[in-house]
Amino acid sequence: MLENWRLLDTGLASAARNIALNRALLEARHADESPSTLRFLRFARSVLLASRHSADEELNVAYCAAQKLPVQRRITGGLAWLADERQLGWELYLHRRETGTVSMETLARRIGHAAATALSALGIDARYRARNEIEVDGRVICMLASAAEGGGVLFQSLLLIDPDLERTACALRLPSMSIIGGVDVPGRGELDGRIAALGSRMTGLKQVLGRSPELNLVRRNLAEAFESEFDVEFSEGDLNLSEHRRHQRALTEIENTGWVDFVTRPITDTRIVEAVHKVRGVVVRATLKYQASSRTIKQVWFSGDFALNPRRSVADLEAVLRNVPLERLEAQVRSFFASHAVQCGALMPGDFVAAVRLAAGQPLTA
Repeated sequence: MLENWRLLDTGLASAARNIALNRALLEARHADESPSTLRFLRFARSVLLASRHSADEELNVAYCAAQKLPVQRRITGGLAWLADERQLGWELYLHRRETGTVSMETLARRIGHAAATALSALGIDARYRARNEIEVDGRVICMLASAAEGGGVLFQSLLLIDPDLERTACALRLPSMSIIGGVDVPGRGELDGRIAALGSRMTGLKQVLGRSPELNLVRRNLAEAFESEFDVEFSEGDLNLSEHRRHQRALTEIENTGWVDFVTRPITDTRIVEAVHKVRGVVVRATLKYQASSRTIKQVWFSGDFALNPRRSVADLEAVLRNVPLERLEAQVRSFFASHAVQCGALMPGDFVAAVRLAAGQPLTA
């Protein structure tokens, strides 16, 4: 007989309420006060920082304030997200007894592949890739993040149904770029450039399918994929009294501005920097979000007059270099090209390394 897990759909709520429920459900799962659970949810429009983010480093704070766009802090890691009622959140609350001794990375890969299978059943080619993303033709359609509390484990995701690229381009701290598929497009304004750049790297189900998806079908596909992956069966349920109590306690803290401002770093610590590497008649431009104090590449965007084949390789390379220490840059790049069939033309893997190192202000070795 299959083990029974709970299915919750908590509907639309504010970011603070959703995040407080994250904490409540994770703590309750650790304490064995609740079963393993698949939760579906939606957010009122808001910007969601990751657990260790500083708002000044990640966001256009002035824009968010002027637009009365709420900012909240998740309990999970990953990237900053712009969420609204059009996107679909899903979360898995598990206990390590059910997952064994595997690492969080291995578990994320397992869950990500299952979610990609669920989305592919809609008629698209969705795939899981490094850094906890699900992509279609190289463009992100679903982002995963995780947290752990003792024996409890949370994996959460925002599935993009119809992303608001313009508001995302304004709310997040991004470089001023006009890049489509890795190629500079002249004559675009700064905002148009950011929107075009985002559109070349992220998409939604509505755009991929050419129509608005049936959300009940999306939920059902995800539930069935996780049932198959974990050999369980879901039954609809509700929050229990312990979870309600934990939720109210967490909400008191999370609705406080001190929670959002829990991590603060000066904007100067994480700089957006750029450099051009010219080699064998080809230009490679690397634009970085670079944290100087930890010498970490938070994000990288490549552009120039080169063409990789397949085209998606640019986005795939950018994904594997997210949150990589500068000292591991060369090994990461060479590992990527060794494990992917990429035609680079006149370029070599070391040319991408050189462009990034120049942007980070590091001298090139002879």
